[in-house]
Amino acid sequence: MSVTQRERTAGAAAVGNFVGRKPELDKIVTLLLGSVPLVTLIGPGGIGKTRLAAEAVRRYHKTRHVSVHWVRLARLAKDSDVVAVEEEMAQSVVDKDYSGRSAWAALVDTLTETDAVGRTVQSVLVVDNCEHVLDSAGDVIARLLEAVPRLSVLATSREALKWVDEQLIEVPPLSRQQALNLFRERSELTGHPVVDPDQIAMAGRICRHIHHHPLYVRLAAARLVRQPLAVLLHELSGAEDDDRRMRWSHGPRAGADPRHRGVVDVIAWSYDLCRDKERLLLDRMSVFAAGYDANPEDDEGDSAVDVGADLEAIEVVCCDDAKNEHETNPADDADVGIVLARAEIENLLERLVDQSLVSVRITSTTTRYFLLESLRLFAAQRLRERSTAEVDEPERLAERHRRYYRDKVVHAAANWVGPAEQDFLDWARAAWDNTLTAIEGSITTPGKATLGLEICVGLMALRLPFFRGSFRETRRWTERALAATRSLDPQPTELQVQAMAWTVFIALSQGLPDDAEQLLEECLRAYRPDPDDRPNWRHTADIDIGLPAYVELAVGLILLVEQGDAGAITVLTRARDKFLRAGDSGAAVTTETFAAMAAGMLGTSQEAHELAARCLNNAGACGPSLAKSWAQLALAITLTNHGNPGEAMEVGRTALAYQLRTRDQWSALWTLQFRIWSLARIITDSLETGHADRDELVVLATEAAQLAGGASTLRARVGVDIHSGPFARKSAEALAVARGIIGPEAFTAAETQGTLLRPELDEVQRFAMGTLVIDNRSGDRIVGADARSVWRQLTGAEQEVATLAAARWTNSAIATRRDNSVRTVDAHMASIMQKLMITSREDIIRFVPEDRLDQVRKEATRRPSRRNQQQPRRQQ
Repeated sequence: MSVTQRERTAGAAAVGNFVGRKPELDKIVTLLLGSVPLVTLIGPGGIGKTRLAAEAVRRYHKTRHVSVHWVRLARLAKDSDVVAVEEEMAQSVVDKDYSGRSAWAALVDTLTETDAVGRTVQSVLVVDNCEHVLDSAGDVIARLLEAVPRLSVLATSREALKWVDEQLIEVPPLSRQQALNLFRERSELTGHPVVDPDQIAMAGRICRHIHHHPLYVRLAAARLVRQPLAVLLHELSGAEDDDRRMRWSHGPRAGADPRHRGVVDVIAWSYDLCRDKERLLLDRMSVFAAGYDANPEDDEGDSAVDVGADLEAIEVVCCDDAKNEHETNPADDADVGIVLARAEIENLLERLVDQSLVSVRITSTTTRYFLLESLRLFAAQRLRERSTAEVDEPERLAERHRRYYRDKVVHAAANWVGPAEQDFLDWARAAWDNTLTAIEGSITTPGKATLGLEICVGLMALRLPFFRGSFRETRRWTERALAATRSLDPQPTELQVQAMAWTVFIALSQGLPDDAEQLLEECLRAYRPDPDDRPNWRHTADIDIGLPAYVELAVGLILLVEQGDAGAITVLTRARDKFLRAGDSGAAVTTETFAAMAAGMLGTSQEAHELAARCLNNAGACGPSLAKSWAQLALAITLTNHGNPGEAMEVGRTALAYQLRTRDQWSALWTLQFRIWSLARIITDSLETGHADRDELVVLATEAAQLAGGASTLRARVGVDIHSGPFARKSAEALAVARGIIGPEAFTAAETQGTLLRPELDEVQRFAMGTLVIDNRSGDRIVGADARSVWRQLTGAEQEVATLAAARWTNSAIATRRDNSVRTVDAHMASIMQKLMITSREDIIRFVPEDRLDQVRKEATRRPSRRNQQQPRRQQ
């Protein structure tokens, strides 16, 4: 099994080298090896519970290769109920889910792990930050332990969950030597390393003054950017009159037991060192969603940017340059004498980053800022204290935040057609947490629900639910926003109908046709309340009865997906024309794609080719894009049913290449299904012409069966069933053709081979692309000839780093060997994994050319401190 995406992102909590904790680590790993159901790490805030959990599961996964899932409960409000905890866990654990399952069912299914022969195997769930939802988290964890065989839960909390068989591990402060090692490590990051004996002695005294608390040690070391060790030591004298830690508002705490000192005390100390404008900006940033620290050693893939807010968002929400039109008081009334100009916010942010109060996530193209949850809560309290009788500061800033993200989402939904499509999608993915925060604030603030519903509609029009979150989550937020708007007077009826119409698409994608039809009826009821005036959409496809474009889209989708009615072509084409007249080019392109697919499935050859060509031409304005890849799928359907299935396979392969690059598993499922149709059509055409080569037909039928197996595994991972209406019939017919060629027994064997392709590594897509081959004699996966060309895409330096990584050298050891910085090696590794399209460094060995394997074996024998480990073996 591979480590899950959740472990890569959440396990990133341990930034930098892990220091100490050997007894605790040994105990945790021993308990996990014994399959103990619940282990809870307890201790005060900032003591390192999350870092310890991350290191423990990293080491455990490294040796046992069990799946590790991470859940952070920090985003939940205090005392959130069981339903909220279940939803948060499902959102974190279930990578993609387009099914109609409940959050609980999706959670249990994902956590229930089996091996290739169906035996239940262990999985590990890390539940972080339980203390503020203790009862609800304890209830959900207890039920999960009953429902999921061989599940082990590692929880972090400030107090025990009090489950009957809970194993408690108390996380103590660092030892003297460990605290000193940590201080020296962090001092190096500031550019002021502690090296000579006098400095080391002073650092030891500083650590003693701050009780060897790891968070205190990190913040103290960060002060070396501003002052020398001697001054820092003087500030930590422990005396009530001059200890700088005493400047926080709650009064002196010198000499207190570290277990009684919360993280807020450390934050108050650091906060107090800020200038007035820095404090004001920090306080205002509390309206943004909280983030989490990342470990540069971890490969996070696309999720590396899915945290924080960009500079523009912070400037617009937090600046005082202009009063927003919805504000009833001037922006500077609440903070007389302190004004944040937009032009100075970037420098203030950098200062706050330097002081370890704001975290930053930097990628090759973006810089995003965020507060950790404890910092966000601290800043939120200070923002409340800035309110006056006339101005509620948190609400004023929250309203700015809501309107900013509403405006951005609506703009993206209306303007994504074109070369900037991927930029809009990337932004929306990265802004997901802040977008949800804006929706939540809109729903829970009287009179503001329309903003939340506008955001939901924009997200669906942008098609974000196919790439971030899940269909269930999107529907839940949309339904909550709809319910909230129904208390408004007047109600935003047109927006409500639009939201329900888009949700028809989501319900169909979930495989819930009854829900889709009920939503459509609600649209019609809202549009025409009088039953006698309500049109019968099932029998009026050829007539324009005056429905809005988005309701026409919903009707056309139901006719296509569920009923296989050729009237879908007319309805969807009419909807496209209405969207174009309304100036909604994004919805027009989406609708035109469905119209082309309907024509390819249900129409004549002429109209299918005409619509497919026009769709591809219009989508081509986006360049390589989601819109173009779906237009290519529409063309592939047309070519399969009305032309050249061989060409259809090439068109589909082009679409699949884009989907692989963007990790678009939803679209890939459709592409794989259509490829099976093309294979079956090639077989039937060959039989009808009488020029069939038996061996070639067997190869084609075997591939179709293998793809069917791989697609079923991918569907289970994504949580969607696209087998409905004409699509189900077409797929069944195609598989029947393949089964007829090779026989039921061989078909089942080939299908089973396909199920062994690993969806987390995109192996079924790579198999369809021809870059991964299945040996039909043994069922083993082997890398085809294309792998060698992929290896040649690596630069010389990347090939050297990849060779050492294949020999299982660590990044730090590679850096030492090549005289690079670890950051440079990290960058090489990120590039290598992107080019090879893999998510684990263990898969590099499968791409190493034969003439370099001996070098890998030699480097394995030279690997520092690991000479007794088994050498890497190339997968055959």
